[in-house]
Amino acid sequence: MRNPSTDRLAGRAVIVTGAASRAGIGFATAERLAGERARVCLTDIDGPAVEARAADLRAAGADAIALAQDVTDEAGWEAVMRAAAGAFGRVDGLVNNAGIVVLALVEQLSIADWRRQIDVNLTSCFLGCRAAFAHFGEGGGAIVNVSSISGLIGSNRTTAYGASKGGMRLMTKSLAIEGGPRGIRVNTVHPGVTETDMQATARADASGDSASIAAAIPLRRTTGPDAIAAGIAFLLSYDADYVTGTELVIDGGLTAQ
Repeated sequence: MRNPSTDRLAGRAVIVTGAASRAGIGFATAERLAGERARVCLTDIDGPAVEARAADLRAAGADAIALAQDVTDEAGWEAVMRAAAGAFGRVDGLVNNAGIVVLALVEQLSIADWRRQIDVNLTSCFLGCRAAFAHFGEGGGAIVNVSSISGLIGSNRTTAYGASKGGMRLMTKSLAIEGGPRGIRVNTVHPGVTETDMQATARADASGDSASIAAAIPLRRTTGPDAIAAGIAFLLSYDADYVTGTELVIDGGLTAQ
């Protein structure tokens, strides 16, 4: 487990969705938060896999639990909130990380694939935020919604994915306005080209390799999940207590061009 030099998240209880993959942003985030002494609830539709990831964290000394969750299930969100609050005594933060991508030209994009991406990427984020607003205590809370640079700029074959991630960005701003008086902060993180298993799958369906992609990025490299996790940890922490309704873009300068 990483050993950050700060305990700025000590004692805070945070739910992280989509955390079953060792190579994903969700698990990297849960590991980073645990390294900063947060208590973490990892969820994923793959119950056995997410339990294994929580066991990895517990073996390293973390206070971590795992729950099987379909993030598109409305009733399931209430169950997750109750389980996390029961285990930790409260819920202080939520990371809406679960997501999918189906790359397709618009005339080849099925309505089923459109709806699935909207449901998993956007509707689930709404459900999670709504549930968190209801469960945060008087001290407020923090939500980080994991969007994408596809939520900021257009790109080929991302009609549905971009719509879902762009919708998340604007929904987050509205939630930040609603939550501000209650001490609830809501922000988005927008990863660029990040070496995850989902990125590898998407790349297999498209042209280009790591070298050619990196050449288009001002920093001349892609990044890994740890860089995204670091940004998420900041937004959840007391260091960001005056940051809400905004976007943290972690893309090596790609969208600056």
